[in-house]
Amino acid sequence: MREIQVGLIGFGTVGQGLARTLLQQKDLIEQRSGATVLLSRVADINHDTLPQEFQETVFSKDANDIFEDPQIDIVVELIGGIEPAKSFLLKAIAKGKHVVSANKALLSTHGREIFSAAAANDVEVGFEASVGGGMPVIKSLKEGLIANTILSIRGIMNGTANYILTQMTEHGYAFADVLRDAQQKGFAEADPTYDIEGIDTAHKLAILMTIAYGKHVHLDHVTTEGISNIHPIDIEFAREFGYRIKLLAISHNHGSHMEARVHPTMVPESHMLANIHGAFNAIQFTGDIVGDVLLYGQGAGMMPTGSAVAADVIDIGRNIIAGSVNRVPSLSYLPENISTPDITPMGELECPYYFRITAVDQPGVLSKITGVFGRHGISIKSMIQKSRGKGNPVFIVFRSHMARESEVQKAIAEINALDVITDPTVTIRGLIEDKNGH
Repeated sequence: MREIQVGLIGFGTVGQGLARTLLQQKDLIEQRSGATVLLSRVADINHDTLPQEFQETVFSKDANDIFEDPQIDIVVELIGGIEPAKSFLLKAIAKGKHVVSANKALLSTHGREIFSAAAANDVEVGFEASVGGGMPVIKSLKEGLIANTILSIRGIMNGTANYILTQMTEHGYAFADVLRDAQQKGFAEADPTYDIEGIDTAHKLAILMTIAYGKHVHLDHVTTEGISNIHPIDIEFAREFGYRIKLLAISHNHGSHMEARVHPTMVPESHMLANIHGAFNAIQFTGDIVGDVLLYGQGAGMMPTGSAVAADVIDIGRNIIAGSVNRVPSLSYLPENISTPDITPMGELECPYYFRITAVDQPGVLSKITGVFGRHGISIKSMIQKSRGKGNPVFIVFRSHMARESEVQKAIAEINALDVITDPTVTIRGLIEDKNGH
């Protein structure tokens, strides 16, 4: 039986998940692939040795030992960050070795260089674990939906943010309290910025858009807002309107241009994405042939992510054995057919909006506010006004029909400048309920 030898850089959480998966599922992998997949070498500067069950694996603190080993077929990079991860991948590719990575930050910013180098050296790049943890998101998009023009991508792609919003929704807790709890339980990092400010989600959306549309989408193309300014009162108002607030990645394909945005979103309670709770992820693709497809599962964790990395290793191993390397292009499209994207300017976005305005409780306030909305072509669908006790400012909450982002921003600036407004207006975009986003 053919051996496929693997070199692993990084024996952290996901690296250990891969190692344990390859060991525990050895017989199953052989039965399904016709190959023995061996973890031959591991390089990690933070360990001095490997656990007892991996004593047959050669351990080193120098990644170059992996690159220089002619028996290594596949190099797996699981250290994260930009450098030295980028240099490691490019060095492995230059040595003619296939590579696998879960590094969403690297691929969403330097992916073009890495994929171009791989194509030039006729090696494969596996990156299933970069989006969706254990869910086969990338494989579904690259292969299962290959006959479809992808009309939209919408998803909950960060378990930490979803856990926080779920706790706020179910228990009414303040954001800071839930974040502290999430850190104590290990759902959030000590520095949670990438998770709560939407950056991690934007990394993943950029990768998915590149595959879906055949465009080199970069992290910088994605407009990004986080959840740190979401308050329990807004979650309560959303509930009264029949909505839940979720941090969504959203892209709509308009043919000549495409949306790329991550932000808190009002999602109807009846929608599938509104009912994804806790630390789980869900990603919805809409294809012109297949319609809606929803993938749901654990978006992080040692074993789910290790499973996704193992799937890439086994796929590449099968291709090596069959002599069919790059049978499926790494980015689904042939390299020569991938072009530069035209991203929809955020000001041209049209969607429904939620506004929470805080104003003094006196006659004429409502007419001033609605007058501003009218001047900017913003049509109001419904309104709630709530008193906060005699002498206190009131909350006036509006939900609009479809409105243009540029006009919304002008209206909010004008409203906030009114002498009757006591606090900055809170604005949350709504999900476009037409499934195709048109």
